[in-house]
Amino acid sequence: MARTDRLMRLMDALRRLPPPVTAARLAAGTGVSRRQLYRDIATLRAGGALIDGEAGVGYRLTEDPALPPQSFSRLEIEALVLAVGELRQTGDAALEDAGRSALVRIIATLADDQSRQAMHTVLRSFRPPPARVKLPVDMSLLRRACWEELALDVSYRDLKGRVTKREVWPLGISYSEGTLMVVVWCCLRQDWRVFHASGIENARLNGRSFRPRRVPLLRDYAARRAASGSPAKT
Repeated sequence: MARTDRLMRLMDALRRLPPPVTAARLAAGTGVSRRQLYRDIATLRAGGALIDGEAGVGYRLTEDPALPPQSFSRLEIEALVLAVGELRQTGDAALEDAGRSALVRIIATLADDQSRQAMHTVLRSFRPPPARVKLPVDMSLLRRACWEELALDVSYRDLKGRVTKREVWPLGISYSEGTLMVVVWCCLRQDWRVFHASGIENARLNGRSFRPRRVPLLRDYAARRAASGSPAKT
């Protein structure tokens, strides 16, 4: 687990669980050892978090009273809850879990009346989630490659069943009805391609970086698509 994600999960646990929270419960809730938990507590304290307590007693997070509560309009709260609920439609369980976790942290910072509004929203999505299809490619690897602008060596099976091996620069991931697509710059074709995620049979980081090309390439891709009215080839 990335360090930032681990610290955010610990802050979330400190906000949600009734204080004082024992180190054992925090470690179990965040999926780390007690030794790592003590280091993470020290890191958060060094960063300014007001965490009272110690090993063997339990911990309590004190929010800074100098900071006003987070504030949203009622419609903004409804939009946030609805958007997180719609993440079910992506079929990406990790993304759905991340959305729910983020929403919990947001609600924890709201004033009491707004927190109650978030618990009783009227805008709901009742669309059944799509059937989850196990993809051959690790989505966490694709997301990391996009975020950190890391090149991948992939084996890709196109819609005609042909398999090619190529180096690609992953630029973005697109979720649509029943389809998960990955926008890449294909080094083999020297052009943009839109791959079906289900066709990526193997992917690995090859140690090369394409930073800082991702944003300019995405801008060029969007401009070309707008001009032509059609996406890149698959």
